Amino acid sequence: MKSLSLTILLLCCTTLLAQNAWDPYMQAYASAQTDQEKLTALDSILALSYRRDNKVFIDHSIIFIDLAEKQQDYIGMAKKAMNISYPLNVTNRPDEAVRIINRVLPYKDQIDDTFLVGGLYLKRGGAHFRIDQKKAVEDYTMAIEHYSGKDSLYVADAYLFRGQANTNLGNFIDASADYDTASRYFENLGDYQYMLFAKQGNITMFSMHGFLETAQLERAELIGQIKELGLYEHLSSEYYNQAVDDRKIGDFVSAQNQLLEAVKYLDSSRNKISNFFAVHGLLATQYAERNQMEKADYHLGLLEELREKNSTDLITESHYHATKTTILKRKGLLNEALEFAKMRLADAETLGNQEQIVNALRDMYEITAAMGNSKLGLEYHKRYTAKKDSLFDSQKTNLLLYYQGLYESEKKEREIQAQTANIGLLEKDNLAFKRWLLFTGIAGVLVTGIVYLVFMQRGLKEKQALQQKFAQKLLLSQEQERKRISKDLHDGLGQHLLLIKNSLTMSGDEENKEKVREAIDEVRAISQALHPFQLQELGLTRAIENMVVQIDRNSALFITADIENVDSLFSKEEALNIYRIIQESFNNVLKHSGAEATKIQIKKLGSEVKISIQDNGKGFNVPEKLKDVRCIGLKTLKERVRSLNGVLKINSRADQGTELNLTIPV
Repeated sequence: MKSLSLTILLLCCTTLLAQNAWDPYMQAYASAQTDQEKLTALDSILALSYRRDNKVFIDHSIIFIDLAEKQQDYIGMAKKAMNISYPLNVTNRPDEAVRIINRVLPYKDQIDDTFLVGGLYLKRGGAHFRIDQKKAVEDYTMAIEHYSGKDSLYVADAYLFRGQANTNLGNFIDASADYDTASRYFENLGDYQYMLFAKQGNITMFSMHGFLETAQLERAELIGQIKELGLYEHLSSEYYNQAVDDRKIGDFVSAQNQLLEAVKYLDSSRNKISNFFAVHGLLATQYAERNQMEKADYHLGLLEELREKNSTDLITESHYHATKTTILKRKGLLNEALEFAKMRLADAETLGNQEQIVNALRDMYEITAAMGNSKLGLEYHKRYTAKKDSLFDSQKTNLLLYYQGLYESEKKEREIQAQTANIGLLEKDNLAFKRWLLFTGIAGVLVTGIVYLVFMQRGLKEKQALQQKFAQKLLLSQEQERKRISKDLHDGLGQHLLLIKNSLTMSGDEENKEKVREAIDEVRAISQALHPFQLQELGLTRAIENMVVQIDRNSALFITADIENVDSLFSKEEALNIYRIIQESFNNVLKHSGAEATKIQIKKLGSEVKISIQDNGKGFNVPEKLKDVRCIGLKTLKERVRSLNGVLKINSRADQGTELNLTIPV
């Protein structure tokens, strides 16, 4: 009991908090002196109440539209009329949504934004979809005409929704064209989820007009695509639709299995309430038809429980009335069954769903016949037969049109092939002469081109060789100069500093002695950087390891090293170039990358040595850096790699670090 009380208290607090979110703006609206102040307060109320409190949102949207019309703010009117259509449709008030949008449309010529004008027709079409399919088609057509090129996504929506309305009206050819157009739009926009909607609509249309085998094959392919894309919210609808088709061909076992699969994906379903009514309603019908009334009542109970807790629309009510009719009929409660069958017929006629009209009339005929009311039964039977024949004739016409379309396409293709063949025969007479002219011209051009290319290639090779020699001499000269400066620093300035340090030691001046020691260390570090004497004394491997240790000690960079012994594999000049490449790479990491960590690997693999240096820094655009004349470091790296006959690859992307991979033949 305490737990229940606590739950109720929390719910009350949550409700109060939700209300308090827009309460201050309601007070601001009540105390506002001007219409503009009221509009500002209303805008805040609507922003906070949208999809949280439908009543607050709808009531205040209507007030906003009234004030905006008074202020001649037609753009504000259009926006709020579009926004209000969703909660009105959810609360099963599509007529009111149509009425509100009709207030705004007379001002459409004073609204420059094509998105808003097209959107008004699109939203009105959505409201009409629930009450009048023909008017929905007209609205979607107007939306397509009023949208502009920048509204491609909404144009695609309009084609998709018009296809759905045309499907319900039995306009097979128009629906097929709409779905194909919508699918192309969505594919070009990269919106594969809505492209699936278009395919779903096309398959449903095939099913409704008797193309069951085509529908089954395409639906199986679509289910595979849905699973591959991970769009599981569409699976419930597809399994349900397949169950409907299975029932049409009398395969009730397969239909049962498809419905049980649909139940598994209901929780992730996009239109959960509508799909719940469809799936559980058909399951209840299946069980009732097989006289498993306990199971039928269970699934009907699920519908009634959900119906009590949620607002329903005409489509969900249609599923409920159909289910209720079947179960009552099976239980022998014929008078009640007839009332629900009449409600089902009214639903179908309002929606314009021809197939459901036929099914409802069949139920009414069977119920009245079982009641012994032969006169009324005969009347319903005539209506049922006439509607069924009309639907059958429509399906036959659509079938004929479909195959006629295929025939016309094949005929046009054959005509094109015949014309192509005739053109080929006409051209054949002049082919020999054209070939002679063509080959003569090509031969002349080729000879001239080859001579030109030979001279150009020779010149380029010579120029490239000179450039490489110059670059290598420049690097060698640079190393010699570094070696000289390093030696002068070490032997000259270094020795003088050492003498000063000894003098300070003898005089006991510890403070200045420490400063001189730091200066000596700095001179040694500069000397080492200018010319790595360790390379000669310890070998390439130890020299690189010492470099890594020094960088690790004297910087905030965390370094991971995996270095194999590569001594004696390279000449002195090659070893120096390798050392400089690694040194320059680490300098770039420290100066430019902003990295926190780096990793160096040196591996001997067969007849090659592979060097990899990775960092987790900010990365850079490699092509841009190579083109930048100020970026000397990368160009020097390339020259050193070329002198080693190696291959250098640099992979780098913004915020994803840099990876340098060097392969050197041994």
